[in-house]
Amino acid sequence: MRSGSPFRPRPAAAIVAALVSLAVAAPAHAVGEPAPARSSGVFLTVTGQNNAWVRGVLLDCVTQRPAHHPHAAKACAAIDAAGGDFAALRARQGVCTKQYAPVTVGATGRHRGKPVSWHKTFGNACEMGHATGDVFRF
Repeated sequence: MRSGSPFRPRPAAAIVAALVSLAVAAPAHAVGEPAPARSSGVFLTVTGQNNAWVRGVLLDCVTQRPAHHPHAAKACAAIDAAGGDFAALRARQGVCTKQYAPVTVGATGRHRGKPVSWHKTFGNACEMGHATGDVFRF
């Protein structure tokens, strides 16, 4: 990379912070429609392979417009069943390999008016899937 080049690689944490700020700042309604209450919307992230990649979506269980999460209804039902506590998501039974390829999931924002700030690292994507179901399946 040349000195003075405008491109600089950014760590995954900086990318996540930028995505969260965009998700919070962007209107979640069409022009001409009433704005939804600002008390909804959780930005979900999955980061893996030593922060080499990041995926994120906005999950709004109040308005569900627009549906950014591919399994929004199931994810909202799982979070509601856990009382909005991501640490209490119902785990599924299953078998995973012992391959260590850590993934970190995060939830930041508000779920049905309740503030959310939760992060957890799992040994691999299979463990994450069993522990969180459809919530981080995007």
